[in-house]
Amino acid sequence: MTTTILDVKGLAKSFHGNAVLHDIDLDLPSGTTTAVLGSSGCGKTTLLRLIAGFETPDGGTITIAGRQVASPGSAVAPHRRGVGYVAQDGALFPHLTVGQNIAYGLRGNARSEVRARVAELLETVSLDASYASRRPHQLSGGQQQRVALARALARHPVLMLLDEPFSALDTGLRASTRKAVAGLLAAAGVTTLLVTHDQEEALSIADQVAVMHDGRFTQVGSPQRVYRQPTDRFTAEFLGDCISLPCTVASGVADCTLGRIPVQGSAPEGPATLVLRPEQLVATVVSDSERLDGVGTVIAIEFLGHDVLLTIDPAGDTAPLIVRQHSLSPPPIDAKVRIEVVGNGIVLT
Repeated sequence: MTTTILDVKGLAKSFHGNAVLHDIDLDLPSGTTTAVLGSSGCGKTTLLRLIAGFETPDGGTITIAGRQVASPGSAVAPHRRGVGYVAQDGALFPHLTVGQNIAYGLRGNARSEVRARVAELLETVSLDASYASRRPHQLSGGQQQRVALARALARHPVLMLLDEPFSALDTGLRASTRKAVAGLLAAAGVTTLLVTHDQEEALSIADQVAVMHDGRFTQVGSPQRVYRQPTDRFTAEFLGDCISLPCTVASGVADCTLGRIPVQGSAPEGPATLVLRPEQLVATVVSDSERLDGVGTVIAIEFLGHDVLLTIDPAGDTAPLIVRQHSLSPPPIDAKVRIEVVGNGIVLT
């Protein structure tokens, strides 16, 4: 039976009469990583601060490892919750060495034990023991975040909270650092809650994704499920590019400008909107003499490195379509292409 490390029930919070969180429910199974994904101002950092103990809820409860730590009438102090916290900029103490930063939460231990624990933690975050004598300003952004993680791990937290921990890093460093941090936390078996506005970050490292909009969760589930089977238009569009087509649904099939497309789930019959991801469309070059259904013209190409976005005019009254394809030998502008759909579509109201 899987143990639940974090259990949030009916959490609500307002500031100056403005509701920021509305009736939030969330649970984190032991050893998993959950990403709360949303745009700036949606309430995700407030949720993290409530769990950490920096704020008190107006409604609902927070339970960590079977112990209730917060409700409207009571709250356990942050340092007694068994929680590690890593802020966006790492928040290292600039006047302390790396070793002293990591050892900050180990007060009361013998010096030999502290030194051994600092060395162990530096090794855990893939930094040499010599880094213990350096100052934060002598480290790169990625190294500072690893030190911040080591400091948070020092007291063996049952729950790790990460507040946009990679957003200040450049693109290349952000990808490598988040991969390293995710690996470290998984190897240590630490249950983790990450808040981020970066869709790729959330989808790539989380076991569970919770999409937040205006202080509410629109959908919670595995990354694959929320991306491929969104339950509402906001979730679908927030997680990535969407193609929306008018259609008529009958017997689980949507009839649209691209043909007859099977749909997921039990879609209602009648007029509706079919939603597809750009990678579900495949554009194949055809000769000018072919005049088949589903043939369009490439009118723009956006090169993204490993893939390209093709803008295709399908003719008729349908708006241009976006197709995501591998960047090797894409169709040229003005090429005639036949558009085929891979997989099922989604019908959203």
